[in-house]
Amino acid sequence: MSRRALRRLRGEQRGQEGPGLGLGLGPLGQLGGDLGPHRAREAGPPPATGSRPRAAVSNRFELIPAEESEDEPPAGEERADTRLSEQDTAGGNKEGNRARNKEGAVTEDTDDGQREGEEAEQPDQMPASSNKPRKKKKKRKPKKTSAGDTVEDNDLEDIDSLLERLEDPGGLSPQSQGGLIADSRPLLYVEHRNLNPENELKRYFGARAVLGDQRPRQRQRQYVRSTWLTAPKNTWPRYSKTGIAMRLLDTRRGVQHFTFEHHREYQQVQFKFLDAVESMDPNNIVLLLQMNPYHVDSLLQLSDVCRMQEDQEMARDLIERALYSLECAFHPVFSLTSGTCRLDYRRPENRAFFLALFKHLMFLEKRGCPRTALEFCKLILSLDPENDPLCVLLLIDFLSLRAREYTFLTRLFQEWESHRNLSQLPNFAFSVPLAYFFLSQQEERPELERSQARERAARLIQLALIMFPSVLMPLLDHCSVQPDARVASHPFFGLNAQISQSPALNQLTSLYVGRTHALWKDPAVMAWLEPHTHEVLRMVEAQDPLVQEAEHKRKIRYQSAPRNIYRHVILSEMKEATAALPLEVTSQPVMGFDPLPPLDSIVSYTRPERTSHPSNESTLSLFFRSLLPNFNLQGDIRHDGDDEAGAGQDLNQGVNRLMAAMRDMLANIQFQEPPRDDNPEGDGDWD
Repeated sequence: MSRRALRRLRGEQRGQEGPGLGLGLGPLGQLGGDLGPHRAREAGPPPATGSRPRAAVSNRFELIPAEESEDEPPAGEERADTRLSEQDTAGGNKEGNRARNKEGAVTEDTDDGQREGEEAEQPDQMPASSNKPRKKKKKRKPKKTSAGDTVEDNDLEDIDSLLERLEDPGGLSPQSQGGLIADSRPLLYVEHRNLNPENELKRYFGARAVLGDQRPRQRQRQYVRSTWLTAPKNTWPRYSKTGIAMRLLDTRRGVQHFTFEHHREYQQVQFKFLDAVESMDPNNIVLLLQMNPYHVDSLLQLSDVCRMQEDQEMARDLIERALYSLECAFHPVFSLTSGTCRLDYRRPENRAFFLALFKHLMFLEKRGCPRTALEFCKLILSLDPENDPLCVLLLIDFLSLRAREYTFLTRLFQEWESHRNLSQLPNFAFSVPLAYFFLSQQEERPELERSQARERAARLIQLALIMFPSVLMPLLDHCSVQPDARVASHPFFGLNAQISQSPALNQLTSLYVGRTHALWKDPAVMAWLEPHTHEVLRMVEAQDPLVQEAEHKRKIRYQSAPRNIYRHVILSEMKEATAALPLEVTSQPVMGFDPLPPLDSIVSYTRPERTSHPSNESTLSLFFRSLLPNFNLQGDIRHDGDDEAGAGQDLNQGVNRLMAAMRDMLANIQFQEPPRDDNPEGDGDWD
């Protein structure tokens, strides 16, 4: 028992107790008299050498309520205290004597161990009273541990049952149609811990291998703002407000629409950036970043330049700096994890955030962090799920398979198939059955779930082969697998299937094969694919209606790809898909900071026209200007209006300046004589 409980029992304040525990006469005996005469009989007959108050003191531990005691009393004491409390409530002070008799009987029956300990300590009541709490605590410690564990186990069971009821309020089975455990969170829910690639690398290699010597350096680092998308580095310039802000436009049906805004000073920097891009000199962008180290579009454009020069580390660092700059401008209400915050890609101010996230996840995927890349992909999709301006639906299946998030991929397919027709995309048509196949191979799942996953995988892969027969042969070719004679010679999967499809469909199939062919190289996957391929050939030979329906759909659909697919192909840089881009896309310049801007852009501010006068210089004048940058045939431009009378005089002056420039150029030409050979016979080294 703690000293605090003893002080509360005795009615003393802190600092009033004497040396030791002080369990003698005085306030404690008086307190015993106040609490009722029946408490004095709990310890049985008083000892021969002690006085009655001391005998009453030996039982004062029973006066401590259950919530104040640190130890759980034995079962006998619980029954005794329960009966005593009931008697006190029923009888009150008038029946005190009868309560003492009953209490004595109960105490004799249920508290024999306690009485034996008290009789053993009767010769010296004072030290016994002071040592008794510690002995009782030691005796009750094993009981406390076991009882505490039981209580904790019961609490955990209650929490688990409560969570199950919350996840399934209807009391139904928490399994979906495909035999998978349902998740009550939103589909595009983003977790903060999954946005940090170091957490994923720690799971793979351990914290010591990932962090290394970074821990002592972080203690000495100056204070920086904590962010979720990326961690600021010591090598970055000091951050200051860049002139970017975020504003809440409106809230409709629980969805909040935001937009980035450029202040006037940032707009001026943006105009300088556009001038630097038009100069086609990356050094101008570098100079601009030296003055404005957190200008987002400059960081994106220079990142592409570094990536083309094989400087991947610098390219990734610039993208992270752009994300940090944008996150520092977030609105206080803007949430990355809720999945209910929207940004309109038609606004030029918002495009940098989409592009920075996309390029960052591509670096994460190449770095070997597919789970983190998948989380960023979900974040991009949650910003505009209806329009999907970067068409990340063509990428999210690949990241889900690489991260082994098969449940998320199957759930996405089930919830969005009805209104998005995901099965009409080759990547979902083949990746979803592959995800079901991997789920069927997990031995920790129940056999019922595994059998349901096998059935769905078989049915969906057959539908995919019927709908997109041109995927099979390129996929086997990338996997270095030679098909059997029946499959190789059949015209359904032959070269005709690839030639007859539209260019838009060819882009989708080429993009999928080039991106995900490594996932199909598993021998178990090929062994699972082979019988279903023969089953499809049997259906083709039997002229199944599904085959004819799929052929009709291919002819009607996929006439032309939307602009967001072209944008995705350009950003992905897949050689197989980039080669199939149409001429209207490849003929126009594509900038890394804004590839293929939407045709219906919402422009908030425009770039002012530069005050440049039209040049009427001839080819000869341009030639001499390239040789002599200071040469100007037309002389100084007149600002006081047109003076046709002086046109001839200006022409004469221009010719005179040209002749003077020619004379200066010829006068500065010096011809160097070739060195004389003083030894015409040579050194004699040649034979």
